[in-house]
Amino acid sequence: MIELMILFVLTRRELTMYSVHKFIEENFGAYTKPSFGAIKPALVRLEKNNFIQTRKLMSDGGRLSVFYSITKEGKDELKKLILEKLSNNPLQFFSNARVKLSCASFLDNEECKELFFNIKALAVKFKSDAENILNDEYNHLSFYQNILLDNAICEYQNFITILEGLENASNG
Repeated sequence: MIELMILFVLTRRELTMYSVHKFIEENFGAYTKPSFGAIKPALVRLEKNNFIQTRKLMSDGGRLSVFYSITKEGKDELKKLILEKLSNNPLQFFSNARVKLSCASFLDNEECKELFFNIKALAVKFKSDAENILNDEYNHLSFYQNILLDNAICEYQNFITILEGLENASNG
């Protein structure tokens, strides 16, 4: 997800590593907070793959500043990363889905519909899985596990409702 977030913030303008970190926190901080230690190697990987390019400038104070910008290949990669299917791991679902949905403005209308459909399908699957466990007459879950499963079902349903709203907005 770090590469996706970096590429997305670079679609707006050329940024230094510090600014990339700042813009990621502003855009995605409610779902994830990558460290500088994660950003630097991701920038190196992205540059190596020609998804970003650098420009170096000497500041008035004599310090070297490196500015990063997205390339045409980087824009193609960003679209690919946004549309890539999410992991089947429910633990990662909400934060990764929220990051991808936050980047939906980069996509055209048909691509948005595809993104919403794929995320909604996975949310429905996870909700159904949780309902099956909760409703299994042979489940030996504790009171706490049952409460948490019930809460997970509610969270998935709320997320599905949000996705349906986004689908309706993109159709109108």
